[in-house]
Amino acid sequence: MNRALRAATMGVLLLSPLALSACSAGQVTQTASQQRDKVGAMAEVGDITLRAVAVNSPEGGGAYEAGDDATVRMAVVNSGNEDDTLTGVSGEGFDEAVMTPAGETASDSTAGSGELEIPARSTVFVGAEGGPEITLSGLDEALTTGQSVELVLTFENAGEVTVGTPVATPEEFIEREEAFDFHHEEEEGESGAEEANREDTESAGGGNPGN
Repeated sequence: MNRALRAATMGVLLLSPLALSACSAGQVTQTASQQRDKVGAMAEVGDITLRAVAVNSPEGGGAYEAGDDATVRMAVVNSGNEDDTLTGVSGEGFDEAVMTPAGETASDSTAGSGELEIPARSTVFVGAEGGPEITLSGLDEALTTGQSVELVLTFENAGEVTVGTPVATPEEFIEREEAFDFHHEEEEGESGAEEANREDTESAGGGNPGN
C-alpha cells in the first residue's frame, strides 16, 4: 500500500466516528422533542410541567354532543421555588373554560374567572376526586375518543403554553352488541340443503315401480 493510499484510509477511519456521533446526536434530539405519553399530552413552560393532559372520555363510552360540557384532567407540576397560579384556560371548540378550585363547585365560581393555585415544589392533580376542576362548557360540535381540542393555559409566572388535548379512551370495558353469527347461518344452509336432497331422493325412489 503506497503512502497516499495509506493516508486516505486513515482519514476515513478518523472521520467515521465523528459522522456516527453526529447522526446519533440528531436522533436523540428528535426523540427528546416528542411531548406525548401513553395517557395524554405533555408540555412545559417555565418551571411548570403538564403531564397526562386529556379530556375525560364521555360517559358510557359514546360521544359528546354539541352543547355538552366536558371535563379536563391533568397533573400540573411546579418544580420552581415560587408559587404560581393558573389564571386562564382558552381555546377553540367550546364557549368557555370554567376553573373550579378544590373544595368548591362549578356554581361557586363565575365562568372564566376562577384561578388555580400551583404551590412551589408540588403537583396539583386537576380532575382528581376532591381536587380542582376545569370544565369546557358548551362544545361547538360532537367530540369523541381519538379527537382532540387545543387548549391555551396561562400561568401568572411561567407564562402561556398551548397543548393539543386528546379525548381519553374509556377506562371501563364497554360491551359490544351481539355479533352476527355467520357460522350459524352456514350450518342452517347446509342442513336445509341436506333435507332438500333427502326429499328429492325419497321422491325419486317412490316413483320407481321396480323398487
